[in-house]
Amino acid sequence: MPTHILITGASRGIGAAIAEALTSTATKIVALSSADGDLGDPATPDRLWHTSLDQLDGRIDILVNNAGVFEANPLDATDAEWLANWNRTMQINLTASAQLCRRAVLHWQARQSGGRIVNIASRAAYRGDSPVHWHYAASKAGMVAMTKTIARAYARDGILAFAICPGFTMTGMADEYLESRGGEKLLADIPLGRVAMPDEVGEMARWCAMQAPASMTGAILDINGASYVR
Repeated sequence: MPTHILITGASRGIGAAIAEALTSTATKIVALSSADGDLGDPATPDRLWHTSLDQLDGRIDILVNNAGVFEANPLDATDAEWLANWNRTMQINLTASAQLCRRAVLHWQARQSGGRIVNIASRAAYRGDSPVHWHYAASKAGMVAMTKTIARAYARDGILAFAICPGFTMTGMADEYLESRGGEKLLADIPLGRVAMPDEVGEMARWCAMQAPASMTGAILDINGASYVR
């Protein structure tokens, strides 16, 4: 029986690499993108869960939360703009992921089947980010804390949770940031001398989803070229 997997943010970059790494004859995948719905709308995650469940024959075994935004929020924006930008990032990066995690936990509890969650967080959860990305760092720190809480709360139900914290990864999002912030200076901060590649993150996510031992639940895994070590 194939493993049924739901992946968000799978149209490009890390999400596409995760989908590729997980695709095999032993899996059946629903890979969601922004074309499937705006996660900034609080009604979207629940709708996407139920739609995906229908496409996966009423059973989801693994949830990978990868969808996210990385948008500047200048401190000198108007009060209304700053708050709107903060709330948008929190809704997409953290709250939508929480809604899907909740659906997954309830689904697995009802089936008494167990399952796995892999949340794609960020190095920013631990070392922070730029002055215009308070909200991004806070959303990813929240995702890490949520992952740990799920792991502790539901391990006895066979529900496992992992988070992956990439540093800069060679995606369109990172390309723009490297160009705007001075690529050479940022690369000098990475002992490995380069940013991570999407397929490296994809392989880590595949391993957490399919092979990581159960005793690893709650683990937060770094992939940042030693630019931040804990």
